[in-house]
Amino acid sequence: MYLYDDLDRTLVAERVAEFRDQVARRLSGELTEDEFKPLRLMNGVYLQLHAYMLRTAIPYGTLSSAQMRMLAHVARRYDRGYGHFTTRQNIQYHWIKLAELPDAMADLAGVGMHGMQTSGNCVRNITTDQWAGVAPDEIEDPRVWAEIVRQHVTLHPEFSFLPRKFKIAVGASSGDRAALRVHDLALRLFRNGAGERGFEVMVGGGLGRTPFLAKTIKPFLPERDILSYVEAVLRTYNEFGRRDNIYKARIKILVHELGAEAFAQEVEAEWQNIKDGTLALDPGAFADIASRFHYPAYERLDDGPRELIGARRADRLFDAWVGNSVANHKVPGYAIVTLSLKPEGSTPGDATAEQMDAIADLADHYSFGEIRVGHEQNLVLPHVAQRDLLPLWRALDAIGVATPNVGLISDIISCPGLDYCSLANARSIPIAQEIARRFRDHNLARELGRLHINISGCINACGHHHVGHIGILGVEKNGDEFYQITLGGKADEDARLGTLLGPAVPYAQVADVIEDIAAAYVELRERPDELFIDTVRRTGIEPFKERVYAAR
Repeated sequence: MYLYDDLDRTLVAERVAEFRDQVARRLSGELTEDEFKPLRLMNGVYLQLHAYMLRTAIPYGTLSSAQMRMLAHVARRYDRGYGHFTTRQNIQYHWIKLAELPDAMADLAGVGMHGMQTSGNCVRNITTDQWAGVAPDEIEDPRVWAEIVRQHVTLHPEFSFLPRKFKIAVGASSGDRAALRVHDLALRLFRNGAGERGFEVMVGGGLGRTPFLAKTIKPFLPERDILSYVEAVLRTYNEFGRRDNIYKARIKILVHELGAEAFAQEVEAEWQNIKDGTLALDPGAFADIASRFHYPAYERLDDGPRELIGARRADRLFDAWVGNSVANHKVPGYAIVTLSLKPEGSTPGDATAEQMDAIADLADHYSFGEIRVGHEQNLVLPHVAQRDLLPLWRALDAIGVATPNVGLISDIISCPGLDYCSLANARSIPIAQEIARRFRDHNLARELGRLHINISGCINACGHHHVGHIGILGVEKNGDEFYQITLGGKADEDARLGTLLGPAVPYAQVADVIEDIAAAYVELRERPDELFIDTVRRTGIEPFKERVYAAR
């Protein structure tokens, strides 16, 4: 966990006081909604379909148990008893009253949380791998680098009014669990052939109406240059980015129109002017930030304790959960546990206040008081002793977050859709719920293997449908809800965009189409362990297209 200092706490408290005054002026009529809009957006407040929505930042997806309890308190006191965890490792509250927003923000500030830069044309919440710091395949904890960048860009006057929103992700593992290639800027820490540590810099990723995967513009950037190079990228974007057309304002369009090589040359020219100045990262500054991350005092334990082996043999449900939701930890005797927020009938990513309180208690008891949020809209307990997995599973099952479907067909990423969002064309949540109902049989889901479904209610792609193994996009046709289906997308280290299957299908047929696609996959795969995404890559989409549209 990163421990905030007095400067951090003062900044957050002053921001709350400032926003309290702005809300008072809006309620009195001194400010119109148009005048209030840019002020609220810089604090993470949206005006949605039915009410104001508060988006609270969870930097690089890390929460303490105290912060989780505060999220539960806000849900209970100011909302309707739940919150929604998002693909940017944030949490959203959809029903907070405007008059009570300052009080909610003041409560959050008490545990170092805020909504700054979770909206608006600025650098948004910086994300990373939800297994950061505990993943066996990482070079080092990428959250330290994410925090260094976060501190530099927070309320930076030059980057608070960019042409459009700007999203940064940081990774340090061989496997990409942070969806690096779909970000405006991505930084991947690795060792080059000489054994030196540095970053691969990728720019111009993003989804929405014009999806692109990020392109590498700097194959190797020394660690000392991270801030100067990030600043050079942002300055270049500020100078050349479109401000006359919101649909062409994202950096992905700039990189596409200039070309990645030409964009890289512009960044390089800017960087050469600043790289040896005050932005060159001093080792002492890095050490200072790194020292504020406190890590657990792990015990010396053996992997695969006898009690765990015996419990798995004795209880097939527990065994299935361990096989699905428990991952290897870099410290022997410990495990990474994913909590599914995708039980049958739920809204993907939602957690009730009661669940959040219980998870905070379990984190204190089993995970050194730490919780993570993943971009797949699930939660993680990152420091669980393997000997404690059985009692933990029982406790998680009692609160409904032990569904063994992580990474399977019912572990669906979904935006709120037309049930909440004024931008949406179609509903997302009921589609996700119906698909989860159709595939409630976990034996069937395991037979299908790793299969990601992503759903967006509009072209803005908040559900990342472009990079779902199966992507579902809601569109409107003459007042009715229709859905386009794509196949073959991926958001990992081998990222790719999905291919449109064919004409959009009506709302009532979407779950049937997914069943047809799953059945076709079972028939087409060459062996039981051939993953869905590999089958699609091998066969192309035509066999799936024939199956889906033959009877329609």
